[in-house]
Amino acid sequence: MSGTQVGLVASVFIACAVEAVEALTIVLAVGATRSWRSAMIGVGAALLALAVVVAALGPALTALPINVLRAVVGGLLLTFGLQWLRKAILRASGLKALHDEAAAFAQERESARAAGTVEAGFDGYSFLVSFKGSFLEGLEVVFIALTFGSTQKDVPLAAAAAGAAVVLVAGAGVTLKAPLARVPENTLKFVVGVMLTSFGLFWGGEGVHAHWPGGERALLGLIPAVALFAVGLVVAVRRYLASPSVAAAAAAAEGLNG
Repeated sequence: MSGTQVGLVASVFIACAVEAVEALTIVLAVGATRSWRSAMIGVGAALLALAVVVAALGPALTALPINVLRAVVGGLLLTFGLQWLRKAILRASGLKALHDEAAAFAQERESARAAGTVEAGFDGYSFLVSFKGSFLEGLEVVFIALTFGSTQKDVPLAAAAAGAAVVLVAGAGVTLKAPLARVPENTLKFVVGVMLTSFGLFWGGEGVHAHWPGGERALLGLIPAVALFAVGLVVAVRRYLASPSVAAAAAAAEGLNG
């Protein structure tokens, strides 16, 4: 297995595991609070809808010329990666609250309770919330697997990595019957942001006929470079927030609000 294939498997697996954890939290909350049957029907309907998306997008992507495909996919991955990385940097530096899966579970459960009485036989609320959560998170899983797989001309490998991540998370959720709050989701999102950004830069560059030194081996330098840049931003923001002038201004604002 080449270095790019290893990076493909790792990126797809981690990214899809994060998305699966978030979908699991939603399904567990509405299922435990209202109706497991309706929630599972919603998950099944979402899987069918995602299968249609895969059937439509898969052949279209693989039919594109390789340079066009890499330019398009590189741009999309770069966009997604920078969004993930931005949020991860904000969380790590303290400008944004860390994602808490237990708190997300509690919030979803309260929303389910506030939705009114559970309908007999079939609960529309449980179905719709489970369908929406599973479909939206699943779309990102499909996008990641298809883009990585089609660009490397190895969709089965990317699909296997995505499937393994989803099955692992689902199995853990069924076993524990609780949200996977101990999963280091904030760290994983930081890693995914770095990986997506790095691959986006690499494939986008190849798509516009850039020549990376060493070919695929350039990723061994590109990924650490993006990671170091992101960590540097976290350190810089933390130092800025800890500076006396900023701390004094924050204390004064808190006093006025109090």
